[in-house]
Amino acid sequence: MTLDYQTSQEYVTVRIAGQLCGAPVKEIREVFAPQAITSVPLARPQIAGLLNLRGRIVTVIDARIRLGLPAREADAPCMSLGLERGAELFGVLVDEVGEVLRLGQDTFEPVPAHLDPRWRALLSGVHRLETELLAILDVDRLIAADVAMAA
Repeated sequence: MTLDYQTSQEYVTVRIAGQLCGAPVKEIREVFAPQAITSVPLARPQIAGLLNLRGRIVTVIDARIRLGLPAREADAPCMSLGLERGAELFGVLVDEVGEVLRLGQDTFEPVPAHLDPRWRALLSGVHRLETELLAILDVDRLIAADVAMAA
């Protein structure tokens, strides 16, 4: 199979509670291991807190909580996808980061209708891979409620 580089897209793959997900590479500013997250009193449950990343304050969103999944154990390792929207920086906590995949439209399907409404609202579709499905995160929707709250 040859990919058409004009219609294919690259995704950073991540695992969230065992589920393989992808985020468009063009949406990700950086990937980092979060350090010293400070909790914020009265913040909504999906807001893990704030952190200082090279002198900039980052709002950290827990993807597990945002997707309605069980919280990770306190000492469990995690990574963060760094996103920039305007002057605001966000970190989306995921369990692990995998490889970058370039996928064509031939494996893309719309979001299945039977998914939980929280997942339907935060995904832009799925790609059929050889051994599993890659759920594509809509990162703007993933942080949208938090952007509106911060504004």
